[in-house]
Amino acid sequence: MPRSITTMDKLEWSGQILAVQPRIRLMRSFDQRSHSYLGYVLRIDGTCGGEVGEFLIAVGEAAHVKHRFQTGMELSGYSLRVEDPRKETAALYKTSGIKVDKNADGKLLAGQPFHDVPPDLETYRGRGHRRLDARTFDVKCTSCIWGCRMPVEMIIDQWNPSKKQYRFETFCYGPKTCPFYRPGPVRKVPCREGMSYTEEDWVDEDATAHRGPDE
Repeated sequence: MPRSITTMDKLEWSGQILAVQPRIRLMRSFDQRSHSYLGYVLRIDGTCGGEVGEFLIAVGEAAHVKHRFQTGMELSGYSLRVEDPRKETAALYKTSGIKVDKNADGKLLAGQPFHDVPPDLETYRGRGHRRLDARTFDVKCTSCIWGCRMPVEMIIDQWNPSKKQYRFETFCYGPKTCPFYRPGPVRKVPCREGMSYTEEDWVDEDATAHRGPDE
């Protein structure tokens, strides 16, 4: 019988939130895609397992409902190291014992990047996303609540689902008028026998067609 995980098995961490973004996993198979909305990723500047620096921690949606995570908050808690880094953007997950040591002071800059309390996951699902240039994400969008770096699992052969590849892709759920937004090159999905599927611009346009330019 497997041993249950206790707080003693986890790394203790504490620090200030630099960013809160959705934790979403993307599955691709040729021209088909599906999303798993798992929770949120916190970028923390602090101490983890005795080491000082920035680190990413995955938390569940229930924790966000309870604490309403926001840039500037100071937290502490316990997490496990991620078992398969191909499937997570965070290095730590299965977080517990979260304690809010200090709330955000409310002095946030207006405009982009957006640092408000992120909405629930159903709001992200309803908004839909557009592809976001990876460099633009790294330079402009790592702290924005509408930015998301997703782990992508790709089934290469539909007749042999065990044949998979992994990568990361960046997306934007934010307003279409954001001046920082850059789509970057179209994305190709590898398929069986050396073929590939190209995800053209119309896919993003269709996914966000229900939103106005400022939504």
